[in-house]
Amino acid sequence: MNFEQSYRNLISGQRHGGIPGLLRFLLGIAAIGYSLAVRYCNFMYSRGWLKAHRVDAVVICVGNITVGGTGKTPLVVWLGRHILQNFQFRISNFGCAILTRGYKAAQKSISKAQNYTDEVAIYAESCAGTKVIVNPDRVAGAAEAIREFDAQVFIMDDGFQHRAMARDLDIVAIDATEPFGYGKMLPAGLLREPVSSLKRAGAVVITRCDQIDGAELNELEKKLRAINPDMVIARSIHAALYTKSTNNEEVGIEQLKGKKIFAFCGIGNPDAFLNTIKNLGAELAGSKIYDDHYHYTDACLTEISEQAEELGADLILTTQKDWTKVISNPEFQMSESKSPLPFAYLAIEIKFLAGEDKLTALIKDTLAGKIRQK
Repeated sequence: MNFEQSYRNLISGQRHGGIPGLLRFLLGIAAIGYSLAVRYCNFMYSRGWLKAHRVDAVVICVGNITVGGTGKTPLVVWLGRHILQNFQFRISNFGCAILTRGYKAAQKSISKAQNYTDEVAIYAESCAGTKVIVNPDRVAGAAEAIREFDAQVFIMDDGFQHRAMARDLDIVAIDATEPFGYGKMLPAGLLREPVSSLKRAGAVVITRCDQIDGAELNELEKKLRAINPDMVIARSIHAALYTKSTNNEEVGIEQLKGKKIFAFCGIGNPDAFLNTIKNLGAELAGSKIYDDHYHYTDACLTEISEQAEELGADLILTTQKDWTKVISNPEFQMSESKSPLPFAYLAIEIKFLAGEDKLTALIKDTLAGKIRQK
């Protein structure tokens, strides 16, 4: 079991006994200090004693209130495509840009996925027509994009807690399978800030709605409306599209039905990925879970291949996010050539079940008078 799985089992109360209880107590003490710091920072911004920097462009933030995979990346891709398809920019190099701090990525602006991994590569590949600005200092990154590319709309990735940059709209992704991070602040839970912070949000997109039952989903929406009755609430799922292998061959998901799959991933919510495979009618022969943002080595890939073969799998499958790291490994081609089983990733996109019309209307209102609709 990797560190993140062990940590989740601890804070969720699945681990019993004296030592886990003591650890939860100590984490609870640490969470008090963290909570006080976050609340103080939010108080300073709400009173205007800390100033948010405003740039000469529209800023739409996509974020979350918990750590771990909430499905934010597909939401950013959807938003980027929606803006490009529905709004008209001035004559410029890149009218729309995505601002991301990038996980261990060099500060840079890019339009191609080469030599990048994780979300940065996905954004560059999936949002053709946008510029991806990698910079922990979002204000500086935005200034660069305005100066060099005449950017008029920014999508700020994972910026809900980054209050140093003013935004025109906050869209928050909430994972239906664990919406409130076990109800506790870090490190005792997964909350990055109190759930009351959703009062700042203009919209919430509940993700993975197909992985909980209808009664739970209705109760979740009821709780969200109690926190902020004015925000738009949309329901969505992560719809599987196809699998793609190293030769860029796309295979329809219907062909996964009945196949034995060995899955591996290093993401914030691995159970959601495994459940998606099962829901497609495939048989999960086995799986290997790594920590989020894991860097795959030749030894890892060899181990994965050997385990999959031993379990009689037909295919080795991972997420698109992990795939960007796998193929960036110069030894991967050699590892794959030794493997009797093909490697591939599962492509997904966000699909709305309800509330998309209200969300797109909110985006239209946010851009009204600033960016002309097509």
